[in-house]
Order: sequence, then C-alpha cells, then structure tokens
Amino acid sequence: MIDSVRQERRGSGVRLTRRGRIVLIALVVIILLVGYWVTVRRGAGASSGGGDASGARAHDGGAEVVEVGWHDTLWDIASRGRPEVDPRITVRRIIDLNGLSGAIVQPGQRLKLPAR
Repeated sequence: MIDSVRQERRGSGVRLTRRGRIVLIALVVIILLVGYWVTVRRGAGASSGGGDASGARAHDGGAEVVEVGWHDTLWDIASRGRPEVDPRITVRRIIDLNGLSGAIVQPGQRLKLPAR
C-alpha cells in the first residue's frame, strides 16, 4: 500500500528531460531580456549624460518654451533654464506647468519653463 502511494506521488508531477529544461530556461532568459530591452528603450528619453542637443528656446506669449534635445533630462533643462534656483524645485514646477505624469521627456517635446 505504501509503495502504491509513493508511485502515485512520483507519477503526478511534470517531468522534463534535459533538453526540455534547457528550452525552458532559454525561454525565460529571452522573456527577461525582451522586458529589459523594452524598459531601457522606454526610459531612453530620460537618460542623463552629455548630449549633442542644445535644446532650442523660444518665447510663447511671455512663457519661455524649450524643445527637449536628444539625451536631455528635466534636471538638465532645469539647470540650464534656471541656474540660480535649486533644480529639484524647477523640475517639479516644469512637471506641474506642463501637466506631465512623470519626469520622462522625449526628444522634440516642447516644454514651458516657469517664470523667473
């Protein structure tokens, strides 16, 4: 009786061959790499670093408008636009003024800067 219970327990699980385990691990790794790639691509507009863009400036009815350049971040824009003010305050004001949901910006996006 005890032997039959042990056999039932052994037979009820999923058994993978060596090849099956390799395929399963490869599939999980591919899914994780694709997820990582999508995440990195989504956050590319917010990456910091020296950029090749200057961030074009214009005045729109009294408010200063800046075009986000390649590799620009809100921190960079805030530091260039209002160097005399703490960038954390300016970043928060830019987010509020432009109705952004977060700190991620895309190249070519136009942002209003807060008044001095």
